[in-house]
Amino acid sequence: MINIDWKGIYPAVTTKFTDDDRLDMDAFGKNIEAQLEAGVSGIILGGTLGEASSLSKDEKQQILKYTLKLITGRVPVILNIAEQTTKEAISFAGNARENGADGLMLLPPMRYHADARETLSYFSDVADSTELPIMIYNNPVDYKVSVDIEMFKTLSDIPNIVAIKESSRDVTYLTRLKIAFGERFRILSGVDNLALESLLMGADGWVAGLVCAFPHETVAIYKLVKAGRTKEAIAIYRWFIPLLELDVSSKLVQNIKLAETVTGLGTENVRPPRLPLTGEERERVLKIINNALESRPELPDYKNL
Repeated sequence: MINIDWKGIYPAVTTKFTDDDRLDMDAFGKNIEAQLEAGVSGIILGGTLGEASSLSKDEKQQILKYTLKLITGRVPVILNIAEQTTKEAISFAGNARENGADGLMLLPPMRYHADARETLSYFSDVADSTELPIMIYNNPVDYKVSVDIEMFKTLSDIPNIVAIKESSRDVTYLTRLKIAFGERFRILSGVDNLALESLLMGADGWVAGLVCAFPHETVAIYKLVKAGRTKEAIAIYRWFIPLLELDVSSKLVQNIKLAETVTGLGTENVRPPRLPLTGEERERVLKIINNALESRPELPDYKNL
């Protein structure tokens, strides 16, 4: 098991499918290698962008095993847990550990909108069942459960809950977390079009979406910020923003898979009931992608910062 620093860029990678709706490991592996070449700090599997809700348990474990074999210890591999019951989540965490995952990203229970007491009990029970380090995913906009400061105070007593993916879309919440907890938790931005703002306010990393299609630009922004070269980071970020806003959409999976297709790092195949973009909607997103490619910035030698 690799020690996770919880700093840097962590792609929430898409799951690749063939035309007949099977896992496309060739396309998946090509994208993973592109992420590693760009300098990401870890890989997150089976998140929202990875179409977790449509994957079987066997498919999730197949993706995990394949990724671990491909990466061969170069960066940590983190598996998302998004289950409906505590029993299922504990079982999934156990399987993840047995199959070699380095860490877990943990959402509140799915479908049922748990209250604070229930959410804390769920997080605690899952954490107590495993030795793996855990990043709590706070996304009240999409998942309707808000993990507030008081709840994180309770969670701070659980030693293997070590990080927060902050996706409340309130950039001031990160500052409040830093004031309340100092360095107790690593905090990673989970909203692409607020990532630079979050990094400038002290975020330790960025769980990114458009990185799936634009890995070099994403890592460059992080590296430049941490090197104090803010002006250069802002310039890239301003170019990137129209693309990053594709992540803040109910069609984020289709949007990002279209971007992956255009940049040669994936296909548009999604798993029904999702369907690929068509018509005017597809043309609108395609125009954003192509406009960005026409003005793609030349990056500095960020890898040596």
